[in-house]
Amino acid sequence: MDEILDTPLAELLAGLEVELFVSSIADRSFFGAVVERVDGELALALPEGRPEFERDTVARYLLAQAFGVDLPGLPPPFVTSRP
Repeated sequence: MDEILDTPLAELLAGLEVELFVSSIADRSFFGAVVERVDGELALALPEGRPEFERDTVARYLLAQAFGVDLPGLPPPFVTSRP
């Protein structure tokens, strides 16, 4: 899924029908999350006030994981998990 890396983020989110919202989690170790809403749709939660490069990179990585796209792992301190 080359679109994950190549498509402008706003366009990618629209095409995947993923809602982006600002998370209220203020912990500096929280970089974002993909959550499944009660209607089955996906939403991407990203913290406020982070650099644009970080937000874009984390968003794309989390979307790749959610859609089963194989990407190399992120370096420490980034850790991802699934419930």
